[in-house]
Amino acid sequence: MPEDISSESLEQGLCFVGLTGMIDPIRPEVKPAITECKAAGIRTVMITGDHKDTAVAIAKQLGIIKEASEALTGAELTELSDEQLDKDIVKYSVYARVQPEHKVRIVKAWQSKGMIVAMTGDGVNDAPSIKTADIGIGMGITGTDVTKNVADMVLADDNFATIVNAVEEGRRIYDNIRKAIQFLLSSNLSEVLSIFISTLLGFTILKPVHLLWINLITDTFPAVALGMEKEEADTMNRPPRNAKEGIFSRGLGFDVIWQGVMITGLTVIAYFVGHYMEAGVFEIAESPDGITMAFLTLSMAEMFHSLNMRSRRQSLFRIKHHNKYLYGAMIASFILTTAVIFVPPLAKAFQFESISPIEYLAAMGLGIVVIPIVEIVKFFQRKSDKKEEK
Repeated sequence: MPEDISSESLEQGLCFVGLTGMIDPIRPEVKPAITECKAAGIRTVMITGDHKDTAVAIAKQLGIIKEASEALTGAELTELSDEQLDKDIVKYSVYARVQPEHKVRIVKAWQSKGMIVAMTGDGVNDAPSIKTADIGIGMGITGTDVTKNVADMVLADDNFATIVNAVEEGRRIYDNIRKAIQFLLSSNLSEVLSIFISTLLGFTILKPVHLLWINLITDTFPAVALGMEKEEADTMNRPPRNAKEGIFSRGLGFDVIWQGVMITGLTVIAYFVGHYMEAGVFEIAESPDGITMAFLTLSMAEMFHSLNMRSRRQSLFRIKHHNKYLYGAMIASFILTTAVIFVPPLAKAFQFESISPIEYLAAMGLGIVVIPIVEIVKFFQRKSDKKEEK
């Protein structure tokens, strides 16, 4: 070893060979996931203990920020008052060199803007902010037990893209719940209105056993199948809904009413058509054929209406995927409903009159009319929604 080990003495006559660097690469699925978040109206914010320059470089690659001015360090954050942070929080999407208390402040500042905040983390120091957030997300592989215990959701694969998939699945489930509610309420409203109108006019349109059959068979099977519907094409291209909005918002209540009235009208028409085919005259009177046709039309109308409910706004004929559960429910409902009309022991038990093939086809035709009617209304609703967006 040389006696003089100073850099001035040692760094002489050297030959530059090269440099060695290390990088923690971005996962390939993260950037597409962040792009999908933007389309869905979800803002991604990076909070890291790394140096600010490192954080800015990574955030730019991911498309989280465009300029370094959108990043803030923990030291700079400390200098901001809570009031100033609440005011300026929308300016920043990257936070570097932060402490646990900084993370809590960031979460609360976003919440003060009325935002629903999801916070991810794996360490003990992340636990306070995860607990403060509306949706706390812990890491299942690298996360500590403390973080997992306070989290609302735990990622089994520690992958950010899984969070986006969970958002998509949540939107699908919520959409399907609304579809099932709209289908069931509009169907039940049509039954109530049909009985109400016939009672006022002094004739019997359906008997209690008929209503029980419709509720158990024609309503239940398609409603359950609608819960299995896949997500729509624009599921992740819609802005987040307001957390305070009710289940009947965005026109669902109006759709329930007009669709219930429409099915009621078709059912009443079917009764009078059945009576005309039986007696040869249009009049308000008791009619066995009318009851049978009203039952068949109401059952088929609700069955075909379940197809309309695969999407509340998109055309049925533009949905590319298929719902085999709904198709199976429709076939089962169709076979069972036809059986109780034409199988003599069942028809006798349900007090149905044997109807002709023409009457059967007429009732089916009235039932299928719900599809073109709803398609026309959907067309104008889509036009109206586009105007509101502009």
